Amino acid sequence: MKIAEASKRYGVSADTLRYYERVGLLRHVPRNESGIRDYDEDSCRAIEFVKCMRGAGVSIETLIEYMALLEQGDHTAAARKALLEEQRGVLQERIDTLQAGLDRLDYKIANYDRLMASLGSAPKGQA
Repeated sequence: MKIAEASKRYGVSADTLRYYERVGLLRHVPRNESGIRDYDEDSCRAIEFVKCMRGAGVSIETLIEYMALLEQGDHTAAARKALLEEQRGVLQERIDTLQAGLDRLDYKIANYDRLMASLGSAPKGQA
């Protein structure tokens, strides 16, 4: 798959894919005889992983470290696991913070629903 196809499929710009390759997040992207990137299944799985982790807020630096460890082989499994566990903790804290904000918003909205109902101005469909 060419870079334009990969870009479209994964919703990541071609420039971002090139950057990911340059910094070591996408390693060993195959190229055709003309030197044009030709993403294979392994490359596509790496794109999916990086995109997912970036969406979860994992830093580029952490992902570079993880991919470098992965490249070194199975003897780095414990280090990779520790890195992922650390990132899981960071993400869980972020989720907890977001959940607290959502809970507060739900509470405030419910209060306004009660206030508006008591004033006789509840939105249509609510009483």
